[in-house]
Amino acid sequence: MNSTFRRGEPAACDGFVLVAVLWILSAFAALAAIYSIYVANTAMALAGSNDAIEADALMSASVELTAYQLVDMPEEIRPTRGAFNFRLGRATVAVEFCSEAARIDLNEAPKDLLSGLFVVLGAQPDAAAQYAARIIGWRTKPRTGAQDAEAMLYHTAGLPYPPRGAPFDHVGELSLVLGIPPELVERALPHVTVFSGQDRINTRDAAPEVLAAIPGMMADGPPGVGRTATAAARLAAQHFDSPEGSAATRVIARISFDNGRRIASEAVILLGDDNEPFRVLSWQADIDLPPTPGFRTGFQR
Repeated sequence: MNSTFRRGEPAACDGFVLVAVLWILSAFAALAAIYSIYVANTAMALAGSNDAIEADALMSASVELTAYQLVDMPEEIRPTRGAFNFRLGRATVAVEFCSEAARIDLNEAPKDLLSGLFVVLGAQPDAAAQYAARIIGWRTKPRTGAQDAEAMLYHTAGLPYPPRGAPFDHVGELSLVLGIPPELVERALPHVTVFSGQDRINTRDAAPEVLAAIPGMMADGPPGVGRTATAAARLAAQHFDSPEGSAATRVIARISFDNGRRIASEAVILLGDDNEPFRVLSWQADIDLPPTPGFRTGFQR
């Protein structure tokens, strides 16, 4: 009996070892599969990260090339808009630039110009006038010792914050202004700025929506592209027209990589002098950028 037990013992041990080996091999196979997925995902993430890093460098190059072209020119013949292309590394970059004077400045524009923009964007005239009044109330410093009527409006509306009582820091603040519908804010953002520093606009570079916002331009409907405005409209436009650009310039770079990926970035720069050619005021990377009607193609001297 003892000899029979000893003869069966090696078979039982061999079976246990075989099961253990198969389990270990299965575990290794699972680990290998997980590792291969991790490596693939890491490679994809690094590829996207490399594109983003390269896009940031290409945007810097776009800003520097724009500043170089503008600062290198005498101010009296400096263009207020333009475009150029360049290729660097594995990407082609299309650059557009335009003076911020082509947009309506939230900190400087008079009430009727602001109101006109909201009417063009779909608001009723009475509502548009209210929106314009609230913008002016947001940016106006309250008088010392007097009751802040504008702040009371925000308190009554149940908002947890008062108006800034100072200039807008960013166009995104428009969404905080009392009463303006979010969809109207979204439509207005491509046409407003906080960097122009002018209460007028450069009508040569402005988008059709901005042109139509000028009081008097809506008498016969928006001028549109290729349509001649009436004499009354041209006279009205003269009061709001600034033939000069702004020292602030918006630069848009549309970057197309050879691998098919496309990235758009946007910056606003303030032109300086030979010691400091420019200063960056705003920078947005990898943004969704619809066509901007206020831009024209071609670098013009």
